[in-house]
Amino acid sequence: MATRVVVENGEKEKPTKGKGIEKLFDFLGEVLALITVIVYAVLIINANWSFIPADHIIYTIFVAVKTYGLLALLTIVGLEAVVKRNFVIKIVFLLLIAVVIVFQFFPGTWDSITGAIGGGGF
Repeated sequence: MATRVVVENGEKEKPTKGKGIEKLFDFLGEVLALITVIVYAVLIINANWSFIPADHIIYTIFVAVKTYGLLALLTIVGLEAVVKRNFVIKIVFLLLIAVVIVFQFFPGTWDSITGAIGGGGF
């Protein structure tokens, strides 16, 4: 439920669209950014002094966070930016994120698409 605030001149301020979800994305983005920076720092230090063995589960989790943390962070920050935009901008952003995810998880997709169309790769 949107609340209205009375400002000094007596007029009511309009509630802003998507303000609550924007705050949630802001918080999630800050937490994920902090975690990602810490993971990168630990992995860089570990590359020099090797205090976490490569076959340890913690190392595997850190590498997964390193690999997918930036994509998650960019998605959350992007969602924070488009939550107050119009519907078309939201759809374009979500399509771009979907394309990035598809090509990241399925690297052979581009060859399949160009092969189906009859073209070649770059």
